[in-house]
Amino acid sequence: EIADALMIDAIEKVRKTIQRARPHPGRLRNLVLGAVALVLAAAAVFWLPGALVRQAQSVVPPVKRAEIGAGLLGHIQRLTGPSCRTPLGTAALARLHERVLGPGAGGQIVIVPDGPDRTLYLPGGLIVMPRDLVEDTEDPAVVAGHVLAALGRGQAEDPLVGVLEHAGLRATVHLLTTGDLPPEALRAYAEDLLTRPPAPLPTDRLIALFDAAQVPSTPFAYARDITGESTLPLIEADPMAGRTGPLLLSDGAWISIQGICN
Repeated sequence: EIADALMIDAIEKVRKTIQRARPHPGRLRNLVLGAVALVLAAAAVFWLPGALVRQAQSVVPPVKRAEIGAGLLGHIQRLTGPSCRTPLGTAALARLHERVLGPGAGGQIVIVPDGPDRTLYLPGGLIVMPRDLVEDTEDPAVVAGHVLAALGRGQAEDPLVGVLEHAGLRATVHLLTTGDLPPEALRAYAEDLLTRPPAPLPTDRLIALFDAAQVPSTPFAYARDITGESTLPLIEADPMAGRTGPLLLSDGAWISIQGICN
């Protein structure tokens, strides 16, 4: 036994120094495991959701895309009213769809009684248009322009990606494992879609679509801005200026579309 306080303190310091110098099994392993856990947590937060969305985008077949689009349309119609349908009007919309987008394009054009003053592009190629865009013009080229604008937004960003990013990780996993999206995810996205402003589409991309479809862009430009000031590039670069393209619609078909909600 040592009673000298100074000696006791010195021995304690030596003991601690020896203890620190000894190997500590497991410390490095714990540090490595902690670092791995942090990396996995970061991947789960930042990388995994995007990776799953990309995976779903690549594996979801066209039939399932069309099913998701139809489900979205059902929720949209709860807010806008049921889509307008008449035998002649529906047939005329099919002809307009084929004329503007080509005979091989999937999907269809649907007109609803109410909604935002723009077209929506849903998975499966469904193009949703409010009746005002049809009834407030006398030129079918304006309606064709709205169809092309919707197509351009759909090409710029896959509409399925928008659905999945809004639905979240759990809904994406549910789609990959069961082949279905939860109804509440579709309902929430439909509500968001009707209130969200459209993503801007570069003018040169829009003009290229008008050119490919052989549709004049000037009527659409003036329909968006009656003065033509904000849409001057669409007017100046009209691909059909001085040219005559194929007929968009017969007068009878156009009248059938304008009266489809009546």
